[in-house]
Amino acid sequence: MINTERIEKIVKDWTEDKDIFFVALSIGSGNIIKVLLDKPEGITIDECVVISRMIEARLNRDEEDYELQVSSPGLSMPFKVIEQYYKNRGNKIEVITQDGLKMKGILNKVTDKGIELGIKTRNKKEKKKKVIHKNISLDFNQIKTAKTVIAF
Repeated sequence: MINTERIEKIVKDWTEDKDIFFVALSIGSGNIIKVLLDKPEGITIDECVVISRMIEARLNRDEEDYELQVSSPGLSMPFKVIEQYYKNRGNKIEVITQDGLKMKGILNKVTDKGIELGIKTRNKKEKKKKVIHKNISLDFNQIKTAKTVIAF
């Protein structure tokens, strides 16, 4: 059986001194190996090809057959690692908290413990509903999911 820890170590060792970061790894039925990687300016297809060949060179198809897919996580996929938050600083994201509260705003700040989200709200107490800008700090343990908001 293909070992996820072994493949993850291969990828992490190779990316250690590069600006590419590991996002996720899954092995599905039929030995379909999916490796998700990214980097601050976005990973290219050519880089995915290089990494795919590097992984294949370290695995033995004679021992076990597999299908290997190396790609970026995509815009609609929720963030899995802190590097994805850093990558999206200054961008609009959608956050769903552990309490089920959904909010959209600009990712202003990222720390080891959490994020600061700049949101717009309306003051409902006044007759003219005035737009108020405020920053909300969230610890990572308060966040259920976060992902990029796609704007056209």
